[in-house]
This record gives sequence, structure tokens and C-alpha cells, in this order.
Amino acid sequence: MTRRRFILKLLGDGLLMVAGSAVCGLAFTLFLIPHKVVPGGVSGVAMILNHLADLPVGLTTIVLNLPLFALGVKVLGKLYGLKSFIGMLLSSLAIDFFTYVVPTGQATDDPIMACLFGGIVLGAGLGLVFRSGGSTGGTDILGMVLSRWTNLSLGSALLLIDIVIISCAGFAYANFELALYGFLNVYVQVWMIDLVLEGVSYTRAMFVISERATAVGQAITTKMGRGATVLSGKGAWTGLERPVLLVVMSKKEVPVARELVREVDPQAFVIITDVYEVLGEGFKPRGQFGP
Repeated sequence: MTRRRFILKLLGDGLLMVAGSAVCGLAFTLFLIPHKVVPGGVSGVAMILNHLADLPVGLTTIVLNLPLFALGVKVLGKLYGLKSFIGMLLSSLAIDFFTYVVPTGQATDDPIMACLFGGIVLGAGLGLVFRSGGSTGGTDILGMVLSRWTNLSLGSALLLIDIVIISCAGFAYANFELALYGFLNVYVQVWMIDLVLEGVSYTRAMFVISERATAVGQAITTKMGRGATVLSGKGAWTGLERPVLLVVMSKKEVPVARELVREVDPQAFVIITDVYEVLGEGFKPRGQFGP
């Protein structure tokens, strides 16, 4: 990578991080804090402390994160997370900044709308921060440490931490319906983060395991105009060689391809799965990455 491209990438990552942090701050100010919807993580703990002791959410998030970053450096190494620290700092400051700047204080009076749109906006902000190569720190670090010290996977460790924090919010607010909103919010967050990071799945990949894979491939190539690749496969139990056909197509072409496979070989084993990015002829030009 040339120096110029490196600098441009660095600037692009910085802008993404700032934008993502601002969006996260708006999510808390407009939706989550006014309706006491705790989204898990360190910021969720800060919201609970805000309710109990009237502490500012953003500043409290920073204070709670400092020992976690120290733990992360000790356990995960010194190279861990300059971008993560910056992302945490920016997103936390954005929460308190918008609390004082945004005059309305909330975007809706409906707690369910606040839960859903809070998850969408927060997930979008976090997705932008993650795309910049950073994170907002917090329970991500605790999850990594817990995963290293136990047999839990990282995803399971993070889920366990969020369950504990959101459940504690139900006790703190004396309202377990708010805890249910928190769990729903986390689900929407994860969905939105995946959407920002991976984009909308506009294509499908079809795998066809058939003794007539070549004939199926010819039917798809001639009648659909799609390329097909015959791969070598072998049954783990039988040890028999079986060709595997791979075809990538748009979503609307799936019913046509499925019918063609049925016509050529009704006994074929077919797998159809989402594809989030395809580079090459008939799809995105090579070298064009991202959704």
C-alpha cells in the first residue's frame, strides 16, 4: 500500500469512527436513556448508575472502561486496541454531548418504538465503528478475557454478560418489562450491525450434489446464462466420488434454477445459501469491495 493510500485509508477510518460514535450518542439520547432501555454492555451499566445516582452516562462509561482496558492490555497484550480506546472515548463523549445539545431529549413517546429504533440506530453506529477497524471497548474486552479463562466461546461470553447487565436493569428500575425491551434491543442491534458490516444479501449460492452434475450445469448455463463450476466431492461415509456443482445467482433466479435441477435430476441434493459479496463477471467488478 502506498503512503498516499495509507493516509487516505487512515482518514477514512477516522471519519467512519467519528460518524459511528456520533450515531451511537444519538441512539442513547433520543431513544434509550429517556425510556430506560438498557442495551447491555458498559454503557448499560452506566445507564443503571445514572438512574440510581444521577451520574452522566457518557462520563461514567469512560470511567468504567478504564480498568477494563487495563485488564485487556495485561491479558491480551499491549498492541490491543488504540482504535478501540478512541472509539470508546468518542462514543461515550457523544452520549453526554447530545444529552445537552439535543433540545427534545427523545424522539418518541412509545417505549416499543424507542426500543426498536434505538437498536437500529445504535447498531448502525456500532457497525460504522467496527468498519473503521475499531470498537467501543467495554464488555468486548471482558468477553475476550472471560473466553480465555473459561471454556466459553466469545459470543457466549458476551451474551452471558449482556444477560446479567440487562437483568440487573430490571431490578434497578423495578420493571422487568424494561429488561424485555433490553433483550429485544440487543437482538435488533446485532441484526443492524451485521447489515452494516456485510450489507444486504443480494445473491445466492447453490450447491448441487448429483451424479448428473454436468448435465445440471449445462442446463443452467444454456437456459439461465449463468456460469457453473463442477467441484470434486467425496462421500465421508460411502467413500464414493460425487461431483458438486456450484452456481452463484441473484435471488430472483433461485426458483428457475431449482426447477431446472428438479427436471434434470429429481434425486439431487441441493443447498441454497446467502452470499454477501461476489466479485467478478456478472456481479461487482474485481477490486470493488464493501456493500
